Amino acid sequence: MRAMLVDENQALVWAEVPDPQPEADQIIIDVHATAVNRADLLQRAGDYPPPPGWPEWMGLEAAGVVSHAPEGSRWAVGDAVCALLGGGGYAERVACPATMALPVPEGLSMVEAAAIPETFATAYLNLCMEGGLSAGDTVLIHAGASGVGTSAIQLVKALGGTVLTTVSTDEKAEFVRDLGADVVIKRDSDDLLAALEEHQVDIALDCIAGPDLGPCIERMAPGGRWIVIATLGGEMAELDVRSFFRRGIRLIGSTLRGRTTEVKAEILGGLEQTLWDAFSSRTVRPIIHATLPITEAEEAHAILQRRENIGKVVLKVA
Repeated sequence: MRAMLVDENQALVWAEVPDPQPEADQIIIDVHATAVNRADLLQRAGDYPPPPGWPEWMGLEAAGVVSHAPEGSRWAVGDAVCALLGGGGYAERVACPATMALPVPEGLSMVEAAAIPETFATAYLNLCMEGGLSAGDTVLIHAGASGVGTSAIQLVKALGGTVLTTVSTDEKAEFVRDLGADVVIKRDSDDLLAALEEHQVDIALDCIAGPDLGPCIERMAPGGRWIVIATLGGEMAELDVRSFFRRGIRLIGSTLRGRTTEVKAEILGGLEQTLWDAFSSRTVRPIIHATLPITEAEEAHAILQRRENIGKVVLKVA
């Protein structure tokens, strides 16, 4: 089969590799589509290696058709599935634990299904499991037009919450308002701290961190949960610890990729129960910015590098 490798110059090369050999609990998926994530850019640069046991090539999610399934599993040959992966989605076939796949929601294409697992699982893990999201909560979502951001906005609204979100352009601001965001803050012109004073948040999903983290936390509602999933704004922050502990704020660091297979299965089970009917009815939907053939993965990465995307960039494999 073929997979997208990274050569010594960090260029992407569609090359022959051995077919995956499934372990006893694994299915084989003939990949039709895989989605691009910012973590792929880090892995390509050598800064985010895959967990042990996963292929060296990128791809944290995929959709396709099962071509091998272990006896007694949920799956049969021919089933259409989407899967959360530790890596390996940029390929014609991938092996993964049977518990890390979900059925393609009724009525969705493979391209749409490929854009679900990583970002919606990230949103569900952090907002529902780590943050304890419930109806009536006010939630800050940084980078609301990103793949995770568009997923998180829809999840919060589906569960009865209020959304504040940050964006970088007028186009993105208009889009996230249409998606359901209640308060939209443009990072280059609006006052985020003033918005947090007016709308105290119970939960924050933060991919920015950096020096703004401390002042933002000081304006959080008592008992709030501030969840950091990336540090696009910088790795250092200063906190007023006295205010922090007196108000019972929880600062949570969280990643999805390093979780165990068992925890990921729990996340996916909760996600399926919470949103699968909503996907089928189109009240919640994966947001697709662009669809490109796998051989144009370089351009797909460039779109994310330039931060042009609203939602996900998907690569078609078959």
